[in-house]
Amino acid sequence: MARVPENSRVCVARIGAAHGIRGEVKLFSFTSDPLAVTTYGPLESADGTRAVEIEALRPAKDCLVARVKGIADRAAAERLRNLELFVPRARLPQPADDDEFYHADLIGLAVVDTQGAACGKVVAVHNFGAGDLLEVQLPGGSDTVMLPFTAAAVPQVDIAGGRVVIDRPQGLFKA
Repeated sequence: MARVPENSRVCVARIGAAHGIRGEVKLFSFTSDPLAVTTYGPLESADGTRAVEIEALRPAKDCLVARVKGIADRAAAERLRNLELFVPRARLPQPADDDEFYHADLIGLAVVDTQGAACGKVVAVHNFGAGDLLEVQLPGGSDTVMLPFTAAAVPQVDIAGGRVVIDRPQGLFKA
């Protein structure tokens, strides 16, 4: 069973602009099946102070269109713009493939090289369009480096063991 921090939450969607005049919003889903965003129970704001219930969802050209419970007009819908929606990690299914990971499961893992030497810990996962990058905080805690999250650079991910094994790139980590 994977190690999942109790307070771990995953961003599954972001609300975009209002859509029409009846309170619908554009919704950008980050789930593998975009329509599955409604299957994980109530969604919450990043700080957990606002619950959002999606009453209806339909595909549109480049996003989804959602009707949110309690939102009945364009002005109320506009106030939701850019609200990121989260669910507790425990509500999400385990990844079906051994090579799939939730970002929340990777953050906090120790980073060691193939000889077992400590290189730091994963503090974030980024994707700027060319693939995932692990942001690794170096020992000492002040500097970070970006590492491609590829099979060549990261040959092993051991969620249960709390670590990722890297093939230490020349010059990126001090020996």
